[in-house]
Amino acid sequence: MYGTSYNSTSSQSWDAPDRYSPSDSVDDIIASPGLSDYGLDSSGAGAAPAGKSKSSGKSRPQRRPSNRDEFDGPHQFLARPPPDYVAMQERELPHLPTNLLVQEQDSVLTQVNDRLSQCAFDFVAKYQFPIPLTQDMRPVERPHDREWTEWVYLLKRLATKRRIPARVLYNGQIKQFVTILENSLEMRHAAKHQSRPLKDDRNILQLISAGIQVAKILKDAAAMDYLDRLYVSTEQQIQERSAAASARFR
Repeated sequence: MYGTSYNSTSSQSWDAPDRYSPSDSVDDIIASPGLSDYGLDSSGAGAAPAGKSKSSGKSRPQRRPSNRDEFDGPHQFLARPPPDYVAMQERELPHLPTNLLVQEQDSVLTQVNDRLSQCAFDFVAKYQFPIPLTQDMRPVERPHDREWTEWVYLLKRLATKRRIPARVLYNGQIKQFVTILENSLEMRHAAKHQSRPLKDDRNILQLISAGIQVAKILKDAAAMDYLDRLYVSTEQQIQERSAAASARFR
């Protein structure tokens, strides 16, 4: 049942990993974190420094400095590449074609963003997944009551808390789910920030493609069809604009 609650019984200050039966459909979504994932020393309290008297009555535990990490331990450096190789890398970047006007780019990205919000809304409604309510957020009544970044956050939390069974996703791709969602996050940023620089044509098509992958893993055929047609029409517009520009310089 999707509304099942998983409450931590640990008295520690972090969320303890949930325990599930081997038959759980999303048992392998994310590996349970170990003590090392929290930067804790699993050896516990350290011994008193050598040569120091215990007459004070208490021994102070050794604590790892908070600014130390695995890079302070044994490590290596790779050999520096030759100067001419570095110079070749650092030359001026090649120009990537940009044929769409900023208003046209905004229109395309807004269409993708809005369709993905509808896709997430339908998915959550279809399977009756819970939507947490807070004082500063009103209940969801339509897709645009949450921005796409908020829908992504909700879906990621549902996945990492084992609320989404693998069988409701395309090919049971529960492990790829979070990555596919994160690949689409630039959509909302690009559509929202009007002062952003122009994106090249490949980047625009890549963002539409990222949206298609979201619709695919959520098994939303209508959203996939809509976004695929948007991809084809945008690609055609880019090709026509590029051909016209080439003809002017002949």
